[in-house]
Amino acid sequence: MMSFVDSGGGPVEHRIVPATRAGAPVIVFLHEGLGSARLWRDFPDELCARTGCGGLVHSRHGYGASAPPAAPRRADYLHVEARLGLPALLSALGIRRPILFGHSDGASIALIHAASGHEVAGMVLEAPHVFVEEETLAGIRAAGEAWRGTDLPARLGRHHADAARVFADWHDTWLSPEFRGWNIEDLLPAIEAPALVIQGAGDEYGTAAQLEAIARQAGGGCETILLEDCGHAPHRDRREAVLDATTRFVATLA
Repeated sequence: MMSFVDSGGGPVEHRIVPATRAGAPVIVFLHEGLGSARLWRDFPDELCARTGCGGLVHSRHGYGASAPPAAPRRADYLHVEARLGLPALLSALGIRRPILFGHSDGASIALIHAASGHEVAGMVLEAPHVFVEEETLAGIRAAGEAWRGTDLPARLGRHHADAARVFADWHDTWLSPEFRGWNIEDLLPAIEAPALVIQGAGDEYGTAAQLEAIARQAGGGCETILLEDCGHAPHRDRREAVLDATTRFVATLA
């Protein structure tokens, strides 16, 4: 059941998964660019059950049933969320030293957050972006065609109060000239937390170059997994593999 908390900027919808292991950290689930709290479905519950950790599942401002964003989106929106939005939410809920489980945009937010001096126990990064690839832009252009020619607006509308704005913000920002040079590789050496990086070999929005860049430069070290028969959402396409790998990774953080 969803609750709401105002961490500044209006209410944020969220739900808490109770921990079953004393002293276990909270896993904070950071959704993708078109995602929301509800689009994780029951994956957080099963992962928390396997690890004993608590969980925080939420929709960022402008997503799901959370309040609209306070200002129009700019090319630095991921930095703003990582350095302002996420810390404010964690503070409001009393969560310290979490494990961040980020998917796509959420994985980039996790990296920026950890590199900015915030204490993080570890990170699981699905389909992360640390720079813009042509493959990413091609996938977003294809999504634009799907938005105009399929039932994607209706499907996305089931999960967002303003699906048209969610899609336009994501699509238009990534395809804008201002975003073409977006790159966070310079932040990676400042990361102290260990990371598990997971990507699908068939990811329509990126290549293994993203994993390789993180593995080469992340200060906290990382394990990388490239999953066959898997697209942009490993926790959906290869659920058991992601659950198993993440459970093993979390055990190393205890």
